[in-house]
Amino acid sequence: MTRAEQLTDPLAYHGEGPCWSPTWGGLRWVDMLAGDLLTLRDDGTVDRLHVGEVAAFVRPRARGGYVVGIERGIALADGPDDVPTPAPPLWTDPGVRMNEGGCDPVGNLYAGGMAYDRTPGGSDLYRITPDGEASVVVPGVTTSNGIDFSPDGALAYYNDTATTRTDVFDVVDGELTGRRPFHSAGDGRPDGLCVDSAGNVWVALNRVGRVRCYSPEAEILEELSLPLRLVTACTLGGEDGRDLFITTSRENLDDPEPEAGAVFRARVDVPGRPVLPYGG
Repeated sequence: MTRAEQLTDPLAYHGEGPCWSPTWGGLRWVDMLAGDLLTLRDDGTVDRLHVGEVAAFVRPRARGGYVVGIERGIALADGPDDVPTPAPPLWTDPGVRMNEGGCDPVGNLYAGGMAYDRTPGGSDLYRITPDGEASVVVPGVTTSNGIDFSPDGALAYYNDTATTRTDVFDVVDGELTGRRPFHSAGDGRPDGLCVDSAGNVWVALNRVGRVRCYSPEAEILEELSLPLRLVTACTLGGEDGRDLFITTSRENLDDPEPEAGAVFRARVDVPGRPVLPYGG
């Protein structure tokens, strides 16, 4: 079991949604419940930008700038460091917040939420087209988490954390179909995920401090261990695509964990792919 190294100080209360893009200079992630977007600069400093009550995820836009998940929808920025402008909310229920998102190869954004009180089936997974049209593609999810696509775009991998497994969909004519279990997380809680250039699936396992890599055939290829329990999400990036960045949390921790809230990094053998941008 390989260990990851600590990259930043424990800056976040609930770090989430790491994303590597050269459009903003490298690594960006969120301090979700603080509503802040965090950017790691070349000199090792970290900038914060407040974007709302919640900051759930961030992705580059194909036209420049970025999209960020906010409490009940998304917000759009035209430049890499601009303050984003909220789009119309996807829902009005104040008891539900955005939780995670990702894009498909044709520029659609998939974004899903969770109820603050964790009511089973209390939220949905939405697809937001480049034109801004939103529709529910997976109804009744409990904790919508990582979503990413196979290199050929034919499969979508998805975590609804409450199921304790990663699921896989076929992508047929742009629709998610044939949902089925891909792999059980065992004693962990599947949180964020990413897919590398060979189609392997990296899944952050919350509560057990691990990140696991599965082959496209769902075989366990590798597992990384962190010195804390609340591992939240992972992404691949860096100059050669072989840096695995991992976000962590100290949300509601009873026992102190000094590194909780830091970003960690591990070197892996198979590189990632350029992040899929939002077409809107």
